[in-house]
Amino acid sequence: MLAAPATARRLRRVNWVSATAFVIGGSLFALGAALALSGAPAKTSSWIYLIGGVFFSTGGYAGLLQVVNGPRAVDANGVLAAGRWRWWAREPDRLEWLSAAALFVGTLVFAILLVDSFIEGLSASAENHLVWSPDMIGCTLFLVSGQMAIAEVCHRRWCWRSRDLGWWIVIVNQLGSILFMASAVASFARPVGGEILSVALADWGTLTGALCFAVAGGLQELERPAAGG
Repeated sequence: MLAAPATARRLRRVNWVSATAFVIGGSLFALGAALALSGAPAKTSSWIYLIGGVFFSTGGYAGLLQVVNGPRAVDANGVLAAGRWRWWAREPDRLEWLSAAALFVGTLVFAILLVDSFIEGLSASAENHLVWSPDMIGCTLFLVSGQMAIAEVCHRRWCWRSRDLGWWIVIVNQLGSILFMASAVASFARPVGGEILSVALADWGTLTGALCFAVAGGLQELERPAAGG
């Protein structure tokens, strides 16, 4: 069903903001990981990650606005229309809202580790507490969000819809979340010695996971509500 022109225009704008933010954020994370793999100073990658995290949070919040302000009623002309614009709403009974909210909160949790990563001289225990733990929590929220998004698109746990753009967006995002989780696990600092489990896996997981989010953001740019009426 078509959306009312005003509603469609508004949703297209916020969709563009969300998609563009994920393209930029994902690209910056991939750049930070690539620099880390090349042996660049850790501070350089940390700054790039921090800036990328701002875009990730922006994209997550814009995605939540899409869900909150999406059309749900049919007007007299038989097209979908939305109510007044809202900057926040709590709708835990909607799977779509739960998915968007989990993703947004996940980006905020990532912000904690991105800031903590600038602290120097941390012990292995402190590193795991201040950086690794938020990383794991954020990745878990991303995975939960992705699975709920798949269920929302498929109307069940899983489906194969290779001709559905929305399906590709959530699948590529979920692949990115899986790769981010692999990176997070590999970033654990051993209690004795403080060595990271696998620096290479941590960096490659971040690089490939970030590229997935950038690609999904690009696909999201193509997803536009159709106007009618």
